[in-house]
Amino acid sequence: MISSLSGDVEYVGDGYAVIGVRGVGYQVRMTAPGLTTVRSAKGPVRLFTHLVVRDDELALYGFLHQSERELFLMLISVTRVGPVLALSVLSQIAIPDFVAAIIDEDEGILTSISGVGKKNAKRLILELKEKLEKRAVEFSGDMPAGYDPLRRDAVSALVALGFSQKDSAAAVTKATEGKAPGQVSVVIKAALRELKEK
Repeated sequence: MISSLSGDVEYVGDGYAVIGVRGVGYQVRMTAPGLTTVRSAKGPVRLFTHLVVRDDELALYGFLHQSERELFLMLISVTRVGPVLALSVLSQIAIPDFVAAIIDEDEGILTSISGVGKKNAKRLILELKEKLEKRAVEFSGDMPAGYDPLRRDAVSALVALGFSQKDSAAAVTKATEGKAPGQVSVVIKAALRELKEK
């Protein structure tokens, strides 16, 4: 199993990049955002990979972050979700938004992803919700800039208490606006006050 590659970007094509490793060029299928990043890379890149073996082909899928590969593996474990659709999903929605949509059972967000219909959305929620609730903190590591660990931990704690991901994130944002970072317990208490006022 090829679990990672480190090398220079030799070529970026439609849906894939060729990574040169000690004289061998590996064709790696990637998400659209991933390809944009490696296209502008200066020097070697490291990709976390997963090899899909089919009767008629070997396909290598690559990701810039370990958590992205982990979510890809979870997606392809879902009934009727293959690697092509999984890669398409990860190309169209940020990991934190996808995780929040699953946890909140937000079919509207899921069906807005090209290739995901109502049946697929229900299947994704049914098969992934419990798994993602247990690993939400792990996947929140790919939050956008400004999403610090303290905020992430506070949101995860509120979700564990039964609040939705969306409401928890909004409450933590309000509780931390214009304030210096403090202890996570203080942020959680302030966010709980915000949630009670709703």
